Amino acid sequence: MYRKSLTVLLAAGMVLSTGTGFAQTSGAINAQSDTAFDNKVIKKISADNMYNTIAYLSEQPRAAGTEGELRAVKYIESQFKSLGFETKVQPFPIYDTVQNVKVKIGDSDLGGTPRALSGSISGKVTAELVNVGKAKPEEVGENVSGKIALVERGDITFVEKVQNVLNKGAVGVLMYNNSPSGNNFGQVSAGQNIPAVAITQAQGLELVEQLKTKQITSTLEVGKAERIEKTSYNVIASLKPKANKDNGQIVTVGAHHDSVPGGPGANDDASGVSAVLELARILAKTPIDTEIRFLTFGSEERGLVGSSFYADSLPKEDVDRMVAHFQMDMIGGRDAGEDNPAGGLIMYTIDGMKNLVTDLGSSAGARTMDVAIPYGQLGRSDHQPFHELGIPSALFIHSPVEPWYHQPTDTLDKISKEKLQQAAEIVGASVYQIARPETPALTNARVAPGTVDYDFDDRPVD
Repeated sequence: MYRKSLTVLLAAGMVLSTGTGFAQTSGAINAQSDTAFDNKVIKKISADNMYNTIAYLSEQPRAAGTEGELRAVKYIESQFKSLGFETKVQPFPIYDTVQNVKVKIGDSDLGGTPRALSGSISGKVTAELVNVGKAKPEEVGENVSGKIALVERGDITFVEKVQNVLNKGAVGVLMYNNSPSGNNFGQVSAGQNIPAVAITQAQGLELVEQLKTKQITSTLEVGKAERIEKTSYNVIASLKPKANKDNGQIVTVGAHHDSVPGGPGANDDASGVSAVLELARILAKTPIDTEIRFLTFGSEERGLVGSSFYADSLPKEDVDRMVAHFQMDMIGGRDAGEDNPAGGLIMYTIDGMKNLVTDLGSSAGARTMDVAIPYGQLGRSDHQPFHELGIPSALFIHSPVEPWYHQPTDTLDKISKEKLQQAAEIVGASVYQIARPETPALTNARVAPGTVDYDFDDRPVD
């Protein structure tokens, strides 16, 4: 695995690290750093507080645009306001579509309730069905031309999947879920003018098996869409340093507060929200020289809609001042992570490259739990819009995810207080490393490297 020596940001200045072993740093400097972190952040974190937040948020589903989401938003807003933060609820429109959808396999109805992917055109097409896996470019061959592509959800975005088969001449898309959580998922982009339909995992896997032994003709019929507008929300809270201490920079800490429809979303992502609120509580009265924005996003489960709306709304001067974004999505899963070190905690970046966030996160892990947290490559969460703005960003998650992912069984009893504590300590220590007055100002143009060597882990999230 490729490694390199890194210039490291520590305590009151910059120190050169030339070792290649894990966590090889100066003991004196580490002692100074550890004391600062322990006294200011880590020792104050309460997993019980986070657990209680999850208990409240997971009492009912919080699907975007529902009363459940609004209830969560009001709670989160009240918590930020009680800490004295400048707090804003940012509404944005989301759209449901009602479309009559029929799927036939041969002459028989598929059954169930097939659903058009959001944005799918109306129309009817009959063609041979061909399995293209997850529709990555290497999986889509010329044989899809003139046919309906059977596609599995996962790994790449819905829009990329549809575009990859459209590029090869597909006339329709039949996409099945990669978990047993129904078929309420997916969207297509403008210009992707073929009918696109979502079905359940069980239906898709059955078709995969049938295609191994015979040809199948399918008919997709998508009716005209009726558009229904709803409102979802982001919650934005700002902790600003005193004017005479302000270095002009911003670090953001985020999670998404919505859940999948019908799911209580204890781990996904009430766990992340609980850590955002707990770190806000701890840092509220901690000396800083950097603005910290605490963010919870709506409509993540619809395709990062809320975080994208927030990113698009930012003035350029704010973007220029943002030096890091820490995203926490599913950080409390008792049964996540399998037997990987650190309970499976990993930091995913969009491009699979190290950046300021992963450098500081791995360093914090080495200090707090003697493990240099690995990094990997993954989108599918709200760090993506920040990356696209050029802001160093990473997703903190225990991976692989648990069997309860996107299920009605994602409940409070599956939450590990130990994992909540672990992730909050690492993110909290990393954020404070940037924001505490003793450290030099960081800039977007220069990534401040980490204090330890840490490896890339090509680990799938599910």
